[in-house]
Amino acid sequence: MNTIEQAAKRLEQLRQAGIDVSGANTGSPAEAAPPAPAAAVNTAAPPPAAAQPAPTVAPAITASQSAELDDLHTLTPDVVASMIAEPDYVPPVLPPGSDKRSRTVNLDLLRMSRAGLMVPGDPRSQLEEEFRIIKRPLLENIHGQTAVRPHRANLIMVTSSVPGEGKTQTAINLAISIAMELDHTVLLVEADVIRPSALERMGVHAQKGLLDLLEHPGTDLADVLIKTNIPKLTLLPAGTASSRSTELLASATMDELLEELASKYADRVIIFDTPPVLSTTESRVLATHMGQVLMVVESGKTPTSTIKQAFATVENHPVVLAMLNKYRGPKGTSAYGYYAP
Repeated sequence: MNTIEQAAKRLEQLRQAGIDVSGANTGSPAEAAPPAPAAAVNTAAPPPAAAQPAPTVAPAITASQSAELDDLHTLTPDVVASMIAEPDYVPPVLPPGSDKRSRTVNLDLLRMSRAGLMVPGDPRSQLEEEFRIIKRPLLENIHGQTAVRPHRANLIMVTSSVPGEGKTQTAINLAISIAMELDHTVLLVEADVIRPSALERMGVHAQKGLLDLLEHPGTDLADVLIKTNIPKLTLLPAGTASSRSTELLASATMDELLEELASKYADRVIIFDTPPVLSTTESRVLATHMGQVLMVVESGKTPTSTIKQAFATVENHPVVLAMLNKYRGPKGTSAYGYYAP
């Protein structure tokens, strides 16, 4: 809403409040209200005081409001500022993308909990305990507590051999679990650009995201990031689908973006939910940029030959960890069945 529209809206608010603004100078003689006709002089004696009707008291008008009405046609910055400063001023609702602040969403935590996703504040659960085990070696690599700290150790790729093994659920829970740490913020990137589903599972809908940053380098990162009501958790959607997704993910622009994400904030951990490595080429391309790879394997379903083939695609990566998912053995009798060997 521009300053003219703000002034007009303020003027209407004053009229609705009962303030007489008919004499306001609007800067256009044709639009100015005509002068009120002179009232007839009543020379008769006034009625007794008790018979006089109670006067109608108009709402008080402040000095700043009076200045607004007298100088409305000028619309100087001082006048506009005084209008906005009034306690009853309602700021305009900006359309999406009209400012540079990241959008904020309130995640439905109850819905997420019912879907098997971790939720901060829930009673101590086996799911929470299992992800404490899963995240610990990843965080140790980030902190340099192992023999060799991987390059970009805070960029963690979560993938699987084939679809349906639970890698998206794992990526979300891992991100939330790390966000519950005292010393880290987390960015969850929906990098499964072919079949994105991470944000949908969390009840979030967005159009622009990662691919838009790569397709249009002038796009501001703040325009596509989504902050959440889970402290220290931010989301980056997949973005607008593109037939050149593999080329975009392999581009120098992608490498520059990842370098910025990895180095801009020392406490940030970036979790990438990526496609299965045997289904598309995107994951193999992304793996070359990552500091750590977490391979999710569905217990009792994925053939051994398939698992070996999947690990062969990332055998040159310095850090590859495995997580056995949906395990129903002695150590995994819960409803979720996550287990990190």
